[in-house]
Amino acid sequence: MSLNDPPASNPFAVRPSAQDAPESSGLHPTDLQLVRQAVRDDHAFEALVRRHAAGVHRLAAGMVGPGAADDVVQDVFIAVHKGLKGFRGEAAFSTWLHRITLNACHKALKGKGHPTVSLAQTPEPTAPHNPVQAGEQADLRARLAQALQTLPEDQREAVSLRELSGLEYAEIAAITGAELGTVKSRINRGRAALRDYLTKVGIVP
Repeated sequence: MSLNDPPASNPFAVRPSAQDAPESSGLHPTDLQLVRQAVRDDHAFEALVRRHAAGVHRLAAGMVGPGAADDVVQDVFIAVHKGLKGFRGEAAFSTWLHRITLNACHKALKGKGHPTVSLAQTPEPTAPHNPVQAGEQADLRARLAQALQTLPEDQREAVSLRELSGLEYAEIAAITGAELGTVKSRINRGRAALRDYLTKVGIVP
């Protein structure tokens, strides 16, 4: 498995869905439409949460580790609910949501500290699952999210946004405030470090 594998074999890959489409149908309102409704309609807010919770959890798991991700997700959507009235749509809702998620992750890391994960702390790799087993992809995602914890925070942030959230380099630069060249450098260095780590623990050959 490689971080550059196609979606069928890369558990980090973000797969497109109907909710990503810019246009709306009666059955699939846009994020902006849901945001406007959610100010006064709890059902619309619940629809936003259902649409984005998995992506927020995936990014949070990469940033703070799978064990702390649930708390971050809760904090994120509390902040989103409080901030709905102030959202003007000048940036995409997803951009705003990513910023809130990163802020919540950084707050969690500062509040609890972030111990370095070493090879000695990592469980020995188990025998590979049968490819048809339903839990294989989730298990590998958890291992890779744990591996991300070995990266410096700036690299972890950039790699998570790229590999877990599927963002383009320019989007990552806009969200993080880093220069485009800096974003590319962080991702390249982070990917190289991840490959080395995953090879050492036997997750990739």
